[in-house]
Amino acid sequence: MNPDEHLVSERFPRSSAYHPDWVLAAVSGGANSLWLTEWLTEAMDLRPGMRVLDLGCGRGASSIFLHRELGVQVWATDLWFDASERLARIRDAGVEDGVFPLHSDARQLPFAAQFFDAIVSIDSFVYYGTDDLYANYLARFLQPGGQIGIAGSGLIAEFDGPVPEHLAAWWEPSMACLHSADWWRRHWQRTGIVEVDVADTMADGWRAWLAWQHAVAPGNVTEIAALEADAGRTLGYVRVVAHRNDAVGLAPPITSIPTEYTSAPLLRQEPV
Repeated sequence: MNPDEHLVSERFPRSSAYHPDWVLAAVSGGANSLWLTEWLTEAMDLRPGMRVLDLGCGRGASSIFLHRELGVQVWATDLWFDASERLARIRDAGVEDGVFPLHSDARQLPFAAQFFDAIVSIDSFVYYGTDDLYANYLARFLQPGGQIGIAGSGLIAEFDGPVPEHLAAWWEPSMACLHSADWWRRHWQRTGIVEVDVADTMADGWRAWLAWQHAVAPGNVTEIAALEADAGRTLGYVRVVAHRNDAVGLAPPITSIPTEYTSAPLLRQEPV
């Protein structure tokens, strides 16, 4: 089947306007970043001119989409993919004045406090955001009241015990980072740092996941078989949107602890 048939969807009209060759040339992960960005931003209030961090943006397709469709200024930040290749894509798309590529670790971001109006992360937040301390770190880059939104692969509901049998051939230990929308709501809400506005699961998200695999990796028979066998019972796409709680102060990040050595006896004096 032509990959284009898997990349056009009435559910995602904005994404479907992008040429399939361009979409396929920008593949950087296991999900259609344009579909997820379109779905996520439906639940966010992004307005032209806002400064937005696209965290874990891969090769930059989501960043270009954000600028072209919503008029926001985007800092396209990723660790794994080359920023120069991303810049070439940005220039070809004619958005060099509004999308700025950076190479950075999500835990060592080079931005000033309160620099961004919003932060988005498409199918990458699970690699670092499950850390209980990460919300405090990331929120400091947001304006008070600023938005944070994530969308990506996840679970319909958490499961206890062994991995469901029909997923065992595909599942690996690192997939323990996948969680449900309810899990993310609790994970963020308990910090008090943000207030969760939306935490939900895409209707028939497993079908979108499956369509993407057929389009970009038709030989990935293990994952395709797992998705087909699961049919949305366990796997899907998760979306969470929150805003920074103005009333909660953020602890400054600890970068070093000053100390001064004081000489002292090593052992107690031996008894006479």
